[in-house]
Amino acid sequence: MSPPAPVEIRPGVPDYSTVHEPLGELFEPITNPEGWKKHLLPGDKVDQFWRDGFLLNVPLLSPEQCDRILEDYKIFTGETTHPGMDMMYEYHSNQSGDPNNVLIHALGHWRLTKLFHDLAFLPQAVVPTSQLLVKDKTLPVRFWHDQLFAKPAQHGGCVAWHQDYSYWTRTQPMQHLTIHIALEDQTKENGTLYYIPGSHRWTRDGNPLPVTDFDFKDMESIMTVLTEEEKKEFQPIPSMLKKGEASFHHAMAVHGSYGNRSDGPRRASVLNYFADGTISNTDDELLKGITIPTGRKMEGQFFPLVFDPKWME
Repeated sequence: MSPPAPVEIRPGVPDYSTVHEPLGELFEPITNPEGWKKHLLPGDKVDQFWRDGFLLNVPLLSPEQCDRILEDYKIFTGETTHPGMDMMYEYHSNQSGDPNNVLIHALGHWRLTKLFHDLAFLPQAVVPTSQLLVKDKTLPVRFWHDQLFAKPAQHGGCVAWHQDYSYWTRTQPMQHLTIHIALEDQTKENGTLYYIPGSHRWTRDGNPLPVTDFDFKDMESIMTVLTEEEKKEFQPIPSMLKKGEASFHHAMAVHGSYGNRSDGPRRASVLNYFADGTISNTDDELLKGITIPTGRKMEGQFFPLVFDPKWME
């Protein structure tokens, strides 16, 4: 049986967020419990995640799948256009604001193309996520939002050190996870992602660290809010992801990336998830045009259920 057709926001412009199952453009949909089970992480990898706050070099996509996604990526680098760009939650052609340090950053593209839509439902992404959202539990997973980060050759900008949940306190409790997918090899020269081991335990009265750079340009600004002990523990680990590999990180893990000074682009796709049962913590917009009253469960069109452990039974 084919997936339902997406609703068109206007003639000829489908909104793929209205379809809550894969369209079959990126991978074959799973039809039996064993198909889900094969994507479970072994126990030592789960233990490593909770020790360090991240997992590196997790195989997620083939090089061919990456190349297909990079074709859709052209929408955001000015090579092609899409008539539904107004559906996106955010689009910054240069969020750093400095023409010598360009960072293309976008959210909400899963609504625009079949490939980006299906990436959010990728089994090898959502099954491990269910194991890592909360320690010692396997939980149903909902999609939060996606992101693109593109650093052009020679002058790609940095992404300052931060914890993701510092930006997401409009949802609670903290039961979120991020997957960063390299669409080409990442190196120190082209701006690979770095992590600080153990930093997922850094809090301020139970809250995340404050955001110190909203403009993606002051890489070391986090140092102004760290304790002396945290500064001693600040030992960055480069992820050095290969094309198609991903890192999974706790939403409190401190991470960041330096600029791209190589001769090629550094492009990545990011998936953000939370555990089913997470609630809204604001009456304001959660994402552009999307509101859920304070205290209400995060669900509906824009926050689909992408995996439930019951599907493995």
